[in-house]
Amino acid sequence: MNARSALFDLYGDHLRERGGNAPVAALVRLMAALGVAAPAVRTAVSRMVRQEWLEPVRLAQGPGYALTPRGLRRMDDAGRRVYRELGPWDGTWHVLVVERVRERARRDRLTSGLAYLGYARLDETTWIGPRASPELDPLLAAESVRAERFRSSYEGDAQGLVARAWDLDGLARSYERWLADAEEAVRAEPAGSDERAFALRSGLVHEWRKFLFRDPGLPPDLLPPGWPGTEAARFFDAEAARLLPAASRFVDGCLGRSTRDREDDDG
Repeated sequence: MNARSALFDLYGDHLRERGGNAPVAALVRLMAALGVAAPAVRTAVSRMVRQEWLEPVRLAQGPGYALTPRGLRRMDDAGRRVYRELGPWDGTWHVLVVERVRERARRDRLTSGLAYLGYARLDETTWIGPRASPELDPLLAAESVRAERFRSSYEGDAQGLVARAWDLDGLARSYERWLADAEEAVRAEPAGSDERAFALRSGLVHEWRKFLFRDPGLPPDLLPPGWPGTEAARFFDAEAARLLPAASRFVDGCLGRSTRDREDDDG
């Protein structure tokens, strides 16, 4: 788990609901529980500031970093997808026709960004996704790329379209591997302390978030029977919920927060 990815996980999984900010000292303590050293934390934070995910702030406990509006959008969208709070599919596809990008670095960033947002490439310039992403406009603007957009109900073979656009066989194998590895990790390392629960849950969330780059949240009726992602999701939800209370206590302790602070935030 590299420092930048771990910070994204930390802000998305814990800090977003606690105001989206944390003092530097708390970030260092939390990341140390994941095996990330302080110099790597500071380097990753600096990079995320340059990329406009984070911004420096002055907190009561000292200097810290808060999510920017761009960072808030990313965390909220990722959270909905991680916990599959997407709502029912309306039966239409979001189609993009993007202009050709000749510069390789920009093209690679655009390709990676669109894949993360749930779009799949049909040809050199055409992409489809089951729903529009709120992060699409910022991505296109950042890469200075124009795109035409359409909504299509697609009267043809929808399952054939999905099979053409996404590597479902490869994705199914990835879910099976994730589930086997996650079950083994839980058996091998029981959460005996709040810190250990935080680390174990962070590992589960970190690996699960990787599916955001490959799985757009397709509706169940377009997936093959016995889809392994369903069983993997059930295991993830159950273990994430089981580990959350202890992990939250550890986070609150590092932030210097009490249970009453959390209750005030919630109420």
